[in-house]
Amino acid sequence: MATVIPYNRELAFEYGASQRLSPLVRRVIARNPSAFTFHGTGTYIVGPASGSGAVAIVDPGPDLPEHIDAVLDAVRGETVSHILVTHTHLDHSPATVAVKAATGAPSYAFGPHGRGGDGGQVEEGADFDFVPDHRLADGESVEGDGWTVEGVHTPGHTSNHMCFALKEENALFPGDHVMGWSTTVVSPPDGDMRAYMASLEKLQGRSEGIYYPTHGAPITDPSPYVAALLAHRHEREEQIIACLADGVGRIPDMVARMYADIDPGLHRAAGRSVLAHLIHMVETGRAGCEGKPGPDTAYRPAD
Repeated sequence: MATVIPYNRELAFEYGASQRLSPLVRRVIARNPSAFTFHGTGTYIVGPASGSGAVAIVDPGPDLPEHIDAVLDAVRGETVSHILVTHTHLDHSPATVAVKAATGAPSYAFGPHGRGGDGGQVEEGADFDFVPDHRLADGESVEGDGWTVEGVHTPGHTSNHMCFALKEENALFPGDHVMGWSTTVVSPPDGDMRAYMASLEKLQGRSEGIYYPTHGAPITDPSPYVAALLAHRHEREEQIIACLADGVGRIPDMVARMYADIDPGLHRAAGRSVLAHLIHMVETGRAGCEGKPGPDTAYRPAD
């Protein structure tokens, strides 16, 4: 029986409004809905809204003036000490420039966007202009007044993806690594399925009791949810093995069979994740092909 992922696609919100989710967490959602961003990018503000003390902004969001204004309005009269960026996609990091200019706060992230093995552009939607003021290492923390955030490097969706753990509330900001409304696209070469699955296992070993993804509602029971995501990825690999055994060796044909129940408009993105799985499976001897694995390669069962 296929794993049932307990998605939550319910979300009560108002675009541009600052919504308090906990004593230390507020959220402002950008009006950039799409098939990949759900209702839009959720920018989080970490710290008490007391008018004094330092707060952090997590994922400033896209370069949309109305969203940037809403975020700055939400912290008006407060000191922004840190801008934390989970990763460098155009719906997460570009507003950093404007928020930094308005607040003077430096940015923190694992690093700039990866460029893959050939040094060229690796995907649509990447923010190659972003370079953090400070590179945050896995396990390294930053602090404000009454809050401590630890960086948790979780490569896979992108090589520079980092979650942020809020110690005082045992909470995690997982960016796009874990989302409550959908699975995550892993698009090679910067996206890496082996790394993504290892990063899911890494989160399984942590104790946070609530996740605040950049898209969608909070995940209030994250441990079984992450386990379901990981089981789902293993099932996708079993589906690929079944395709290969039946002589279905091209990615578009695999996608048509494996994703027959989803919108065909999403098949291209699904194909990128199937490619990521196949690269991982060829590397680990569970599938074969001639030459280097790629989107147009013919695949076969393992030798």
